Amino acid sequence: MKLRLSMLLVLTATLSTTLIAQVNNKKKHRKGEFYFSWGYNKEWYTNSTVRVMQPSLSNDYKLKSITAHDHIGWDEGLFSIPISIPQYNYRLGFLINRKKNLFFEINFDHTKYIISNQNAHLVGTLGGRQVDTTIAFNQANGFLYYLNNGANFLLFNLVKRYQLHESANKNFKIDGFVKGGIGPVIPHVENMFFNKPNDPHFQIGGWNIGAEAAIRSTFFKSVYLELANKLDYASYTGLGVYQGKARQMFGTYEIILSLGVTIPTGKKIE
Repeated sequence: MKLRLSMLLVLTATLSTTLIAQVNNKKKHRKGEFYFSWGYNKEWYTNSTVRVMQPSLSNDYKLKSITAHDHIGWDEGLFSIPISIPQYNYRLGFLINRKKNLFFEINFDHTKYIISNQNAHLVGTLGGRQVDTTIAFNQANGFLYYLNNGANFLLFNLVKRYQLHESANKNFKIDGFVKGGIGPVIPHVENMFFNKPNDPHFQIGGWNIGAEAAIRSTFFKSVYLELANKLDYASYTGLGVYQGKARQMFGTYEIILSLGVTIPTGKKIE
């Protein structure tokens, strides 16, 4: 009986020592997380219709099935110009749940939208008369349309993180991210129709909705490289033109490469 009691006491002491050691060896970590990234992007746009309304000129017409392109800029000497000149993007994210897989993100893309030189189908009212014709849309003929200082998509995103891989020493990991949100567009509007230019300006010009899928590789627990594919749909209204307004809607496909940093925040917890 005494032998059994002694063995029981030894076993209890051993288990207690093991549990205490495990608790003591359990590393503490910050309960919060913040990330920031800066990168560059490339876009492709859907065809769209631009409606121009100039009541004082008795104009209300549409340019239909218009094609447009971006202007990446960073292929023209990235390190010889200010970093804000090319098409850039930034992301600012904050952890919002205890499982560390859900974030709120401020998502901004400085994208450039330029209507290509083309033969454009014009239909509607021009000078009070009904028209249905084709025009040569180019600057030499008195036409241009730039959101070249930015079509500027701002989104407020909800972000879900999926852990895909982590090295044994935790110095390298790969995560997948799915993002979605809505927000305003803040275009810089510069245009000319029939040789009548507007006063170029920034404005709140409507709204956009977007979805993004990204793969993030994190090195030494803090620095990361992220490659993302994004779909965006933007509706622009009230865009300033000479003595009037314009509106249009188009879709965008983006490829985005960003360099970022993750910073733990908050009190340390086990």
